[in-house]
Amino acid sequence: MNEIPAEYNLPLHLFHQGENFQSGDFFGSHKGTKDGKDGYYFRVWSPNAKSINLIGEFNDWDEDATPMQQIANTEVWECFVEDVKTFDSYKYLITGKDYKKRAKADPYGTHMEIAPATASKVYDITDCHKWQDEKWQKQKQIKNIYESPMNIYEVHLNSWKKCKDGKYYSYIKFAQDIIPYLKEMSYTHIEFMPLAEYPYEGSWGYQQIGYFAPTSRFGTPADFMEMIDLFHQNDISVILDWVPAHFPKDGAGLYEFDGSCCYEYADPRKREHLAWGTRVFDYGRNEVVSFLISNAIYWIEKYHIDGLRVDAVASMLYLDYDRRDGDWTPNVFGGHENLEAIEFFKKLNSTVFLRNPNTIMIAEESTAWPLVTKPADIGGLGFNFKWNMGWMNDMLKYMQLDPIHRAFHHDMLTFSFFYAFSENYILPISHDEVVHGKASLVNKMYGADVDKKFDQAKLFLGYMMAHPGKKLLFMGSEFAQFREWDYESSLEWFMIEDYENHRNFHKFSKNLNKFYLDHPQLWERDFSWEGFNWIANDDYKQSIIIFRRFDNLGNELIVVCNFVPVDRENYSFGVPFEGEYTEVFNTSSVDGRPITNGTVKSVDTPMHGFENSISINIPAFSVMYFTVEKTVKPAKKSKAKQPTQTTSEKTDVNISKSQAETSAKTVNTGKKSKAAKKKSAKRGAKSSKKNK
Repeated sequence: MNEIPAEYNLPLHLFHQGENFQSGDFFGSHKGTKDGKDGYYFRVWSPNAKSINLIGEFNDWDEDATPMQQIANTEVWECFVEDVKTFDSYKYLITGKDYKKRAKADPYGTHMEIAPATASKVYDITDCHKWQDEKWQKQKQIKNIYESPMNIYEVHLNSWKKCKDGKYYSYIKFAQDIIPYLKEMSYTHIEFMPLAEYPYEGSWGYQQIGYFAPTSRFGTPADFMEMIDLFHQNDISVILDWVPAHFPKDGAGLYEFDGSCCYEYADPRKREHLAWGTRVFDYGRNEVVSFLISNAIYWIEKYHIDGLRVDAVASMLYLDYDRRDGDWTPNVFGGHENLEAIEFFKKLNSTVFLRNPNTIMIAEESTAWPLVTKPADIGGLGFNFKWNMGWMNDMLKYMQLDPIHRAFHHDMLTFSFFYAFSENYILPISHDEVVHGKASLVNKMYGADVDKKFDQAKLFLGYMMAHPGKKLLFMGSEFAQFREWDYESSLEWFMIEDYENHRNFHKFSKNLNKFYLDHPQLWERDFSWEGFNWIANDDYKQSIIIFRRFDNLGNELIVVCNFVPVDRENYSFGVPFEGEYTEVFNTSSVDGRPITNGTVKSVDTPMHGFENSISINIPAFSVMYFTVEKTVKPAKKSKAKQPTQTTSEKTDVNISKSQAETSAKTVNTGKKSKAAKKKSAKRGAKSSKKNK
C-alpha cells in the first residue's frame, strides 16, 4: 500500500465527500509520465477488493503481469503502464473478499468494444475533436429557454434508418441524413434514447455498463462529438436520455463490482428493481453521488450535450416503487420517500445549473410528486422541465373512446389545463407509447375507418401543439407509421412514397411544425396563465373546447377544437374584441391550410362573458387556429374568474382516478397522505415501465 501523492489529496477527498463532480478526470485511464517515461495511469475505486490486476492487449491479458496498488487507505487502486496504444482493450481483474475473480470494464472508461464484447478501450478524449460550435454556445448563453420554441423529435439512433445492408448508420452519417430532415420539418431539438454503452439491444440503451463511453456501435467518441457539433452548427439542440435509476446485472458492469455492493444498495429490500431485473444505485453513498453527478457533467461539458432527460425519476423517489408491502425498507421517519434520492436530485440539478445555467434538465416523473421543476433551495427537486405524463395518459385514453362516449369524459379533455402551470411541462408522445402492443399513434385513434383515424391523429396533434407546454414526438409518428415501433427494424419510410394518406400526413406535420415555430403565441408563455385564457370549456355535449393563446406582445391565437365526427354549422362563441377573426390553420384540410371560414367579422352579441361573438363552421374532427385584427379597444369581460369550471362539468362528469391523483399535486404542493402517494407511485410504475 503506497502513500497518497500530494496532488491526489483534493480529488480523493472530494470524491469520498460526494463533491468531486469531475471524478472522470481522475479515475479511468489517463495519459501521464512517471520517472521520465510516457504511459497511462489507471485508477479504479474498489473498496472491498483483496487485489486487482490490470489485464489487456498491452500485456497479452496476463493475469499476473500488471498488479495494481491501493493508494494508502483510500479504497482506490492505481497502476502505471508504458507502451499503451489508443484502442487497446482492457479490464480490471478484481479478487474479492470471497477470493473469486471478476473481470470488470472500467466504470470511468471513455470507450468500449462493440457489443456484445464488454472490454473498455484506451481512448483520450481531451483533444480528439476541435469544436466548431462557438456561435451556438454564445447564443445559448443569452437564450431564454422557457420563452423559446421547443419541438422535440425523439429518436432511437439504431432504428431511425439503416444502411441498405441492414447495418447501423454511423454517428456522422446519421447527422448528415437527419439534420436536413429536422430543419425541413421545423424540429428545434433532437432527443436521443440512451447512447452510453450497453450490451443488450433489447434494453434500448437503458441498461448501461459504460456510463462514460458513447456506444461504439456507431463510431468513436470523436465521431460522437462531431455529430453533436453538426447539430449545433445547424441550430439544433441535443438532449440525451440519462439513466441514474438503475444498472443491469451484467458481469462486466457495475453489478457487485468487487464481490460486494459498491454502486448498489446493500439492503436487499432497496437494491433491486425486480420487474426490470436491475440494481438500484446507492444514493446515500458519497462515492456513488460523485460518480453520477460527474457523469452528468461529463456529457454536458465534454460532449456539449444541451440537456439531459432523466429516466425513471419516480422509481428513485419512492422506496416502495413497484414493491409489495413488506418488501421495502421505510426511511428514518417511517415514510416511503427515498430521502437520499431527493437530496441527490437537489445536488445534481444545483450543480448542473451552477456550472451550466442554460442546460435543460427534464424529469420523467410519472406520479404526483410536488415541486419537481421548482428550485432546490425552496424545497423543489430542481429540474427545469417535467414530462406531463398525466396529460399523455388521459388524452390517449380519450382519443381511444368512441366519440359517442366522449361527452361523458369531457374532464379528460379539460382537466390538464387546470394544472398546466403548476410545473414547467413538456407534452410527451414518446417511444413508451408506441411499443409492446400499445399501437402506433395513428392506430390509437378510435375506430376501424382508416381515414377517420388519420383525421383524429391530425386533430390530436393540432390540439397538442396549441396546449400549453413544450412538445415531444417520437420518430415515425410524424408520418403516421401504422406498425408500432420495432427497435430491430428501420422506420417504414416507404409509406411516405407509396401511400397518399401517409404522404399527406407527413406534409401536414411539416406545416403544423412550421406554424408552431412561426407563432410565439404557442410557446412564449407556456408556463403562465398570462399565456392562456378559456373562452369555452363546458360544451361537453358537443365535445368542443375553445381557448386563447398569447405571446409576450399580447398577440393571440384562438383555438377551436371539435373532438367528434360531426360538422357544427354556425357555431357561435364569445370573442374578446370587436374586429375580424381569420382562420389561419385547419387540421381538416389535407395539409393544414385554412379552408372553412376565411375571415369572420364579430357581432355585438354578448356571449361567454364577452360583449362580442362570432359564428363559424366547425368541421368534424378538427382543430382550427384564428388570428385577431381588432377594430376597437378591448371590450370589458365579465367578472367570471379564469380558469372556470362550469356547473355542468362538475355535476355531469366524473374525474378519473388518474386525474384525481394529478389534481392532488396542484392543490397540495406540500404534504400528502401516505396512501395517496402510494397510489401515485403504483400508477407511475404501471405507466412508465419500459423494456429496461
